[in-house]
Amino acid sequence: MFKHQRNLSKTISVYTRFFFRKFPALPSIAKWLCISIIIGLLVGTVSAGFLQSLQWATDFRENHIWLIAFLPVAGFLIGLLYYRLGKDIEAGNNLLIDSIHDPKEIIPFRMAPFVYLGTIATHFFGGSAGREGTALQMAAAIADQLSKPFKLNKEERKILLIAAIAAGFGSVFGTPLAGAIFGLEVFLIGRIRYNAIFPAFASAILADWVTDLWQVKHTHYHIDLVPKLEFLPILYSILAGIAFGICAAAFSRCIHWAGSVFKSKITYPPLRPVVGGILVAAAVFAMGTTRYIGLGIPVIIESFEQQLPLYDFALKMIFTIVTLAAGFKGGEVTPLFFIGATLGSGLALFIPLPFGLLAGMGFVAVFAGATNTPLACILMGIELFGAESGIYIAIACVVSYLLSGHNSIYTKQKIGEPKNSRYGNHQDKSMSEIR
Repeated sequence: MFKHQRNLSKTISVYTRFFFRKFPALPSIAKWLCISIIIGLLVGTVSAGFLQSLQWATDFRENHIWLIAFLPVAGFLIGLLYYRLGKDIEAGNNLLIDSIHDPKEIIPFRMAPFVYLGTIATHFFGGSAGREGTALQMAAAIADQLSKPFKLNKEERKILLIAAIAAGFGSVFGTPLAGAIFGLEVFLIGRIRYNAIFPAFASAILADWVTDLWQVKHTHYHIDLVPKLEFLPILYSILAGIAFGICAAAFSRCIHWAGSVFKSKITYPPLRPVVGGILVAAAVFAMGTTRYIGLGIPVIIESFEQQLPLYDFALKMIFTIVTLAAGFKGGEVTPLFFIGATLGSGLALFIPLPFGLLAGMGFVAVFAGATNTPLACILMGIELFGAESGIYIAIACVVSYLLSGHNSIYTKQKIGEPKNSRYGNHQDKSMSEIR
């Protein structure tokens, strides 16, 4: 009997070794599937709570407009919190990108509650900001705590952070495929890290699924009319893409310039958002509208339903640059959606394409140019608007990406492959080094 058991054990051992030699990736896949499930559960749940909180803050502010008068006070408290307790996490998304390039210390867990509180306060009191920055930072801060229990080395930590970014992006926008590619694409311009492809997709899909399980709904957009693919519509798409690329470059340059002005003119950091808050609140009350603060989702939806004036995108750009450059928390991406969609809708005055299609193209193309993530943005456009508009969206995203030059809202983004041969000497340099 014992001899039979030994023979059976030996046979199993031989077949096991043979199996793993035949399929050497299986242990790694099993390991990253386990990690991705944990990331998906945690990040999806956190994103659901964040989106619900953000909706509550927005609704409450819109019903109590007087709260905007306290934006400078909220700015001071946010600035003081980061000045006293959050200097090592103040870099936000740039810290995440820097950690992917060269992982050092574990990202402090307090980044998650700090950016959550800062973003909710920014929206509650009327700042113009987004949500992707918060989702990415919360996701990365939570996921990086898994590094020690799973005994991950530096290379594995890079993969972990990419998966976390993919999960945060995919779950907060309801676009898991775009989220996965964004995580793989965002830190290094022109290159994709394929050894992280499975964790990125698994984490993004699972996180989005968990967010849906919490019954959190994402905004739906619809393009009514997509013209037949012909020479003139393609030409018009290229012209629109040029406008979106110029807009993306202008936004990236202006937000960095405004940030440097705030830092050079106001040496005490907590006072910077006070000044920014005064400027934003005064502009809101002077104009008598809240159209250009918060996420601006209603205006984005409006851009798909009717042709909007061109000044909408310019005013949103100004409000967002002042808010974020001053030190308020949030993200740039949803404001970029607003800027791109309203610019596209307004371009229908000059470009004979349906304003809904132009709004959809601008929605993702300005984002593509400002973050240098054209593939993620093409996928996002297809996920949000349908495959029928995919070719026009792809044209706009690629042209915007090329025309925006080596500019980015993320200063720690590095150049893997230059967009143009004349920028070859900038390879492996970060945006901040180029600037």
